[in-house]
Amino acid sequence: MSETADSLIEVLREQCLIQGQNGIKGLSVVFRAMDIDYSKRIVYEELKIALEKFGLLMSENYLRTLFNALDLNDSGGIDFCEFMHKLRPSLKQCRIDVINEAFEKLDVNKDEAIMIDDLQVIYSTNAKQHPKFISGEWTEEQVLRNFLDSIDTPGNPDGKVTREEFMNYYAGVSVTVDDDSYFDLMMRACYGLPIRGS
Repeated sequence: MSETADSLIEVLREQCLIQGQNGIKGLSVVFRAMDIDYSKRIVYEELKIALEKFGLLMSENYLRTLFNALDLNDSGGIDFCEFMHKLRPSLKQCRIDVINEAFEKLDVNKDEAIMIDDLQVIYSTNAKQHPKFISGEWTEEQVLRNFLDSIDTPGNPDGKVTREEFMNYYAGVSVTVDDDSYFDLMMRACYGLPIRGS
């Protein structure tokens, strides 16, 4: 891949990250909206419209270079997974390790996807402390589904979160936390993981 293509992807990533942990998720929502035929891929013209809606304007030449960089298999369209993989910020190995540890804890039945039945086993106590559960507004299942949808692919929650979706979500969170030790501690506290060295 050319240096220009890499730098354009970096610019797009930075524009998303400026908007905080949901920036990349926000762009993926726009991407999904452009996928009119539900093919999970968009063509050049759709990418142009999506970026304009997201507030990013590029020259035709730059946009073509970006499109070619994101179309990894030269199919004439950008696959959603290709798109998210390219935009995900790089993570240090220590952060990848703790994110994977959290995923593995939540994936009770070890099928590489977190679903409601996994959360009912491992996250039920947390669900029962949610204000909407306590008030009677939501059932335990609604609380768990809300949690699942918050980390699922935006605009297309399907009731299961893959390892890739989990990693994408926490890659966005990661950029908001400078200190590796704090990120590790935050993940461990959130998911009840053992503290290192204990």
